[in-house]
Amino acid sequence: MAAKNFDLIVIGAGPGGYVAAIRAAQLGMNVAIVERENMGGICLNWGCIPTKALLRSSEVYHLMHRAKEFGLSVEKPNFDLGEVVKRSRKVAGQLSGGISHLMKKNKVTTFMGSAKLAGKGKVSVTTDKGVEDLTAKNIVLATGARARELPGLEADGKMVWTYRHALQPPHMPKKLLVIGSGAIGIEFASFYNTMGADTTVVEVMDRVLPVEDAEISAFAKKQFVKQGMKIMEKAMVKQLDRGKGTVTAHIEVGGKVEKHEFDTVISAVGIVGNCEDLGLEELGVKIDRTHVVTDEFCRTGVEGLYAIGDIAGAPWLAHKASHEGVMVAELMAGMHAHPVKPESIAGCTYCHPQVASVGYTEAKAKELGFEIKVGRFPFIGNGKAIALGEPEGMVKTVFDAKTGELLGAHMVGAEVTELIQGYVVGRQLETTEEDLMNTVFPHPTLSEMMHESVLDAYGRVIHM
Repeated sequence: MAAKNFDLIVIGAGPGGYVAAIRAAQLGMNVAIVERENMGGICLNWGCIPTKALLRSSEVYHLMHRAKEFGLSVEKPNFDLGEVVKRSRKVAGQLSGGISHLMKKNKVTTFMGSAKLAGKGKVSVTTDKGVEDLTAKNIVLATGARARELPGLEADGKMVWTYRHALQPPHMPKKLLVIGSGAIGIEFASFYNTMGADTTVVEVMDRVLPVEDAEISAFAKKQFVKQGMKIMEKAMVKQLDRGKGTVTAHIEVGGKVEKHEFDTVISAVGIVGNCEDLGLEELGVKIDRTHVVTDEFCRTGVEGLYAIGDIAGAPWLAHKASHEGVMVAELMAGMHAHPVKPESIAGCTYCHPQVASVGYTEAKAKELGFEIKVGRFPFIGNGKAIALGEPEGMVKTVFDAKTGELLGAHMVGAEVTELIQGYVVGRQLETTEEDLMNTVFPHPTLSEMMHESVLDAYGRVIHM
C-alpha cells in the first residue's frame, strides 16, 4: 500500500500537538495527527482539566463548612467521592470530544495508534487495523511526559498512586502521604486534605513549591499548616513497606530516619519525557535526561523534525506547549516566528490558596545582577478580598531599579491564577513601573492589589 503524503505529521494530540495541527491547517497545510490514547493528551484527560474539576468540588465543600460566616446555613456538609470523580471525568470527556470536533473542522486527518519515525520524513503508525505509512516534509514530536517513578516507590494503584490513580481513587484516603510539593503534589494534597484526609507532604528541597519565590512559598506553607497539613521539608522517602491496608514510609529528615504509617501514598516526584520507541536514536536526535534537545525554535537538528511541549523540557506547562505549537507551524509556513521565552510564561498552582507567578523571583533577579525594587500588598488591605471572605494572600512585584522594567510578579491567594495574566501582558508589552502606576484599575476588584504592589515598590502605596 502506498504511503499517504502530508505537509505535516504531528505525533501526539495534547495541547502542543493539536494546536500545532490546527495552526498549520489554518495556514493551508495538509496535516495528519497521531494519538495513541486520548485526544487532548494528558492535560485534558489526566492533568490540568480534571484536577481543576476536583479542586472546584473541594473549594465548594470548604465554603459549605464556612456557610455560617456568610449568614447561610448548611446541614452537616458531606460528599460522595464517586460523584465528585464522575463530574471530573465528565468535564474531561466533554473537552476531549471537543478536540476531535476541532480536528474535523480544520480538516486534520486523525490516526489513532502508536507512531514511530521510520526515517527522515517518514512515520509508521500501528493502529488496531494494521500499519499505516505516512510521509511529510515536516514532523512535530508532541508526545508529552509521564510521572517519574522512583525505585522502591513505584505505584501499584491500590495504596501507592500516581496522579492517574489520584484522579480516579479506589478509596478515600484517611491518612495520606504526598511525596513532592511541586504543582501536582500540592494540588492533590490540597484536594484530599480539604475533603478530610489527614495529609502529610514530604519535600526534598528546603521549602514547599520550590520553584516559587521564597516569600510566597513561606506564606503558602503557613496556610497549608493552618488547614491541618503536615509539611516535612529537606526530607526524603527512602522506602515504602507495603502491608495489609497500610504503608510504612521510611522518611529521612535531619539525618535520622523516621517511620510513619499511611493508608495511601501519592508519588509526585516529577516527570519523564515520552521519548522511547519513537526511533529518535536511529535518526540521530539528541536526548538529554529523557528530553529531546532543541534550539529556541524547537528544531531538533534533524531537518524538518521539531519537538514541542513536555518532551522538549521545562517549563512543563500546557500553555507553553500550545504556544510552541503555533510557533513551529508559522515557522514552517515561512512566517516570522518569535521564540517562546520561559521567563515570560506564567506558572499557576490551583491549591488553596492559589499560587501564580511570572518572571524572575527576587532571589533570581539578584543572582542575575539586577539592582531591584520590590513591592508587596496584602489581601487584607483589599475591599473585594474582604467582601469575598478571602483576606489571606499577597501580591509581590520585582522591578529593575534602573529601568523600571517589571522583572517578576508573584502571588498567593484567591483567584491569583486569573490575576497573573495582567502582569504577563505587561511583560510582553515591555511595560515599566510608570505605565502600571498610570493604569486605572477597576474598583472593587482583587486586581487593585496588583496596582498597589507596584506603588509600594516605589514608596507610593495608598491603602497600607
